[in-house]
Amino acid sequence: MRIALYGSGRMGKAIAAIATQRGHTIDLVVDSRNAGTAPTGCDVAIEFSRPEHALANMRLCLAHGVPVVVGTTGWYDQLNDVKALVSASKGSLLWASNFSIGVNLFFRVNRMLAGLMDRQPDYRVHIDEIHHIHKLDAPSGTAITLARDIDLKTQRYTGFALKEPVPSTKSEAAPAPALGLAPAPVPVPVPAAAPGPTPIPIISERIGEVTGKHSVTWTSANDRLVITHEAFDRTGFATGAVVAAEWLKGRNGLFTMDDVLDSL
Repeated sequence: MRIALYGSGRMGKAIAAIATQRGHTIDLVVDSRNAGTAPTGCDVAIEFSRPEHALANMRLCLAHGVPVVVGTTGWYDQLNDVKALVSASKGSLLWASNFSIGVNLFFRVNRMLAGLMDRQPDYRVHIDEIHHIHKLDAPSGTAITLARDIDLKTQRYTGFALKEPVPSTKSEAAPAPALGLAPAPVPVPVPAAAPGPTPIPIISERIGEVTGKHSVTWTSANDRLVITHEAFDRTGFATGAVVAAEWLKGRNGLFTMDDVLDSL
């Protein structure tokens, strides 16, 4: 495939490397120096730029009849506009808050667990997410997806609320984490059950060069159940984005990584 790549940051470079390994060519790279360049002659576009540029890049690709895979987050309040745009252009767009195969399997485990926990009112949920200091949005798109899926699977929660990390009560300094590993999330006290649906607490931290770590924790007065996904590098995200681009070519409509997983 001939690929147009919108965004030349760390993810863009990782995607280019994986695409080349899989036999594709990067025919166009668009960044701030050539913003607005159309993906003419390309088979598919992959959009990993910045939230403020993502919608314009989507419009550009759809206007030129080029399928586009969108990995940029921070624009989801305009998702209805994007749906209408794809429909009006009869185009192809695949979006995901995270393209890692492991994360998308994690999403499915989260939905299943949330459905089970809806019948266990003694357990309360919160989400922890940790990323590198260069990440622009908080909470992450992945954390928002986790919260949305819990909302859809339960009656006790609606939406999400960004919370500050709970400071440690220990007087001594916490030991330094092992090289390459993010600190463990600080436990959150179990809140009293509310009379109606409440927002899902999300605790976002930006630490060093952490690639990404997400945990969903269900806590009762007696125990705690935690599911976690931790990325060691960007390879999983980049590979998933290229696999999604391969899958999208020749299809029409609006898709997510669930559609890709279901057909693999």
